[in-house]
Amino acid sequence: MRLEDAKVLVTGGSAGIGLEVARALVARGGKVAISGRDEGKLRQAATTIGATAIPGDVSVEADAIRMVRRTIDTFGDYNVLVNNAGIGSFAPLLETTAEDMRRVWEVNVLGATMVARESARHFVQKKYGDIINISSTSGLRGGAGSSAYGSTKFALRGLTETWRAELRTHNVRVMLLNPSEVVTEFAQRMGHAQQVNPSKLLPVDIAHAVVAMLTMEDRGFIPELSVWATNPR
Repeated sequence: MRLEDAKVLVTGGSAGIGLEVARALVARGGKVAISGRDEGKLRQAATTIGATAIPGDVSVEADAIRMVRRTIDTFGDYNVLVNNAGIGSFAPLLETTAEDMRRVWEVNVLGATMVARESARHFVQKKYGDIINISSTSGLRGGAGSSAYGSTKFALRGLTETWRAELRTHNVRVMLLNPSEVVTEFAQRMGHAQQVNPSKLLPVDIAHAVVAMLTMEDRGFIPELSVWATNPR
């Protein structure tokens, strides 16, 4: 794909990985919309990077439909979804609640599915499009305290394979990106301290991977890519 031709929706785009992905795509000539639940923060981020703000909650079906429709209406077309919106909850199994499981699954799995479904309807009609699901290395190997979050990332990996099997014959590439630990607000919101140092991954590193996946010639694609820090300390 030529990024100058990209018309993109990045969910969870007001901060962290989503914001840096959007920034990188705008810088390379793409037209980019970002979505998020905090409208004030979202609009400020969009203004900063030159993107379009589309407030909404991916776990609300009506919002997912509206966000995709508005992206199409704003750009006159639409061909890239970066399915990045996600939340976390971390606790031992003995302390995991039904409320936490539902809350995380509704955003990370149901929300990703609703936005992907609406995007795929347009992509199939146009016989062209890219979906990149931002997952996590937590979806490759289980970890203590990660019943809610880790299970959603395992689910997203399975969904990616399912959507890929369905959509490849329509010239739609469905890809999975698994970052390991990245220094963002996400960890801070979960109560985990992160120390920024040169050995830690940053959101810009994940944006680099997204650009690489998208810019591969359309005759091929990278089904899955994991990004690890070389020597984290």
